Amino acid sequence: MRDSGELEVLAFRHPLAGLQLVKGTIEPGEEPGSAALRELREEAGIENATIAADLGIWSSGYADHVWSFHLCQVSERLPDRWGHHASDDGGHDFEFFWHGLSRNPSSEWHAMFVGALAFLRQKLSISSPKYR
Repeated sequence: MRDSGELEVLAFRHPLAGLQLVKGTIEPGEEPGSAALRELREEAGIENATIAADLGIWSSGYADHVWSFHLCQVSERLPDRWGHHASDDGGHDFEFFWHGLSRNPSSEWHAMFVGALAFLRQKLSISSPKYR
């Protein structure tokens, strides 16, 4: 998340699956925070992030997936938008952007990610017109 007058979360457009948040599977023996930083490197190309806070876990309601959320920070300002080629899952070009947490998610977001955004709003006490 970054502060541009409102809290924003890093999101991306997947070429086949709509708008998403950076996520992935924790590898055997890997800590959740380390997995978050690895996924940020692999999916977004962000190399110098650190964990600023553990935001807790959320049950997605999808295939028994439980997500661990982490607030990450980087030392330099990231651009408003950028592209990155992720080599996993056959390789995809992702278009990254910042989504304001107070904004309602559009229909391009999968319901699972809409739930994740609601979890983050609640966790960070951010209201959205839809959730007031």
